[in-house]
Amino acid sequence: MRIVVAEDLYLLRDGMICLLQAYGHQVVATATTGPETLDALLRWRPDVSIVDVRMPPTQSDEGLRAALAARSEVPGLPILILSQHVEQLYARELLADCSGGIGYFLKDSMFDADQFIDALERVADGGTAMDPAVIAKLLSSGSSNRRLGQLTEREHSVLSLMAEGLSNQAIGQRLFLSESAISKYTTSLFGKLGIIDDDNSNRRVLAVLAYLNKP
Repeated sequence: MRIVVAEDLYLLRDGMICLLQAYGHQVVATATTGPETLDALLRWRPDVSIVDVRMPPTQSDEGLRAALAARSEVPGLPILILSQHVEQLYARELLADCSGGIGYFLKDSMFDADQFIDALERVADGGTAMDPAVIAKLLSSGSSNRRLGQLTEREHSVLSLMAEGLSNQAIGQRLFLSESAISKYTTSLFGKLGIIDDDNSNRRVLAVLAYLNKP
């Protein structure tokens, strides 16, 4: 994969580059500021990008805002946010884009190289990859809407794991259920959320967005 790495800390940036290259991926550009990040994303339009939230010049939310700006110009541009913080407002805005190709992980949660590469590849393929800690933070500021309130406890568990980016097979392994049982739960929760099966939308992405963007 062709990857852009936007991270202002040299040691972390260099470590990610070495890791990505070890897995056979190509880092086509790096960025250390918000403006550089936006320029690199639009110039290279990579297969996936790794973007830190807080970058110079103000060390606030430049990276996340650059990601939003880039995806407004290039819908569906795959981006994995990797940060020490959860910026709730911008994170929700980023997740509100139904085109997929989004991930959000906290740096403290990424201790396993295979986990990191797996999340990166899911995002590159147009899926979602969410840190459970990020999900918990986003949900803590909201309340259940009417449709989500109709889900059973098991359906909530399935949807929560779906929000992490897990497949039905992986969800089944986590919950000690068969893949066919998980398929039935997903079909049921799609119906309760009013998400129809058509050629123009990804039902899993829409369900995750409903879950993460509760009012």
